[in-house]
Amino acid sequence: MSDFSSANASILIADDNEVNLDLLSEILTSVGYHVTCVKSGDEAVSSAQSGLVDLILLDVIMPGTTGFSACQQIKLNPKTRFIPVILITGLTDSNDRIHGIMCGADDFLNKPINKQELLARVHSLLRLKSFTDELENAETVLFTLATSIEAKDPYTEGHCERLSEYSVALAERIGLPEDLRVALRRGGIVHDVGKVVVPEHILLKSGPLNDEEWVIMRQHPIVGEKICSPLKSFRLVVPIIRYHHEKLNGSGYPDGLIGDEIPITAKVLQIVDVYDALTTDRPYRKALSPGETLVQMRSEVKRGWWDGALVDELEGIVSELEAPIVGSGSKNFRLKNQR
Repeated sequence: MSDFSSANASILIADDNEVNLDLLSEILTSVGYHVTCVKSGDEAVSSAQSGLVDLILLDVIMPGTTGFSACQQIKLNPKTRFIPVILITGLTDSNDRIHGIMCGADDFLNKPINKQELLARVHSLLRLKSFTDELENAETVLFTLATSIEAKDPYTEGHCERLSEYSVALAERIGLPEDLRVALRRGGIVHDVGKVVVPEHILLKSGPLNDEEWVIMRQHPIVGEKICSPLKSFRLVVPIIRYHHEKLNGSGYPDGLIGDEIPITAKVLQIVDVYDALTTDRPYRKALSPGETLVQMRSEVKRGWWDGALVDELEGIVSELEAPIVGSGSKNFRLKNQR
């Protein structure tokens, strides 16, 4: 774990008062922190996006963008929302503190500043930040592993990214909440991470798998679940990974779930997965057109495999697609409203 007790941590201070900046900077640099000073809320918001800030001290009362507003902007930005923010204020009204909490502040310091209290609060928040950074690093490793598995097969280039995009679009269309859309965005990338244990001669086989090979292939959702389940942030992603090959009539794998036993997120991803697979060239067949694909998927709905309502919604999305993007041996599509 990173040591944020000294020079490893970079702290941003925003205060329009030069004396306050000098005081806070002197206290923090004296124990080894790297300090950057700015004199406005706007500068604080801009500097936070550099990716080099570990903690921010914001004076509440500043001309223009206040500390409250700057804090809110920082916490609403996905790139900066995990940076701890301490609001420094001389205000004593409890409503001001409540307002700061609503803006996303992680802590408060009252003026005049007590040196030991400042250092204790900074150290505590930086310690929590180090855990957040470790979590982000773990997720990055998983995403990298997933894309490296995909890269082994030139016929599936871009598959994970498309599943991520289309799953979110379908989830939005049927009104799933934000937390499930985030899970689908992640699940689209890592759903096949368990294929790391599948030998390449099986992954890249140009024809149908034999019975022994299918036994190995059908283990990948279970392996993927084991890889990702230690991450608490993947709590809603894990069911997508394990169940995206289940079928409504119980003929899927690995658990043979039936109907509503399959989570809605897994149903969403599997519909998009099937569509993308059928509209992509494979060594043993050419890609189907979107129309041909939907016809085949509807025949599989009648066989009890997929959720017909979701196929209907997918057809609505397909009708809004742009012209095909020419890729290496594949015909794939990108949503108009996604870049």
